[in-house]
Amino acid sequence: MSKMKKILALVCAGVLVASVAVLAACSSSASVDKNKTYVIATDTAFAPFEYQLPDGSSVGIDMDIIKAIAEKQGIKIEIKALGFDAALQSVQSGQADGVIAGMSITDERKKVFDFSDAYYDSTVCCAVGVDSDIAGMEGLQGKKVAVKNGTMSAKWADSMKDKYGYTVTTFETSDIMYQDVLSGNSVACFEDTPVMAYAISNPDSAISGKLKIINQADEKSEFATPYGFAVAKGKNAGLLQAFNAGLKDLKSSGDYDKIIAKYITVG
Repeated sequence: MSKMKKILALVCAGVLVASVAVLAACSSSASVDKNKTYVIATDTAFAPFEYQLPDGSSVGIDMDIIKAIAEKQGIKIEIKALGFDAALQSVQSGQADGVIAGMSITDERKKVFDFSDAYYDSTVCCAVGVDSDIAGMEGLQGKKVAVKNGTMSAKWADSMKDKYGYTVTTFETSDIMYQDVLSGNSVACFEDTPVMAYAISNPDSAISGKLKIINQADEKSEFATPYGFAVAKGKNAGLLQAFNAGLKDLKSSGDYDKIIAKYITVG
């Protein structure tokens, strides 16, 4: 190779390395638009993560987390309580920019959503009426159980229905699912454990002291999953990065622990 060809080769290699570096920098520096108001979709009734007060405002762990992160990151947000299925659909259709709704991070959902770092680890459980004589899953044989559509607890219930011989009825919201058990139409319901535990123990809850947990999934099983904030796949990367940065700040400052302790008593 001539001296000139060697020089040209080195120049081309340098340009290629520089181009790759620029592309990498661009891909890792996605940012939010501080002039935009981001629409964040959520559920309507999934206490203690999100639920509505009589005035229609949404409160709960998810709401406190997203609002604190938005404030720390200088992001303007608008919360829309749509219900779980509708919240996911609104992000997929582009009507909302992100969703935080006690949403389990699963491989299936990763096909259509990009997830944040996990902000809460949860498992799922089965509950019956407090006066029920059903003490375990075997007692569900030949009976009807209630689940909430699109949830990990519903997936857990479906995975065991053939083994224990029960039929599954699906509902759009947790409160209606609970009422189906209290009315006697279903003998049990499946729910995320922290949500069920909160609803049973909270004196202001409609099911306070009316249901009891009889079983829950193993914490190491596929049904024990983390919750994550999500955006449509390939979109709003800046918003996702801002959430992760804000979550890290919340945890390091101790504010995250304060939010959790506000709604869930540990021990």
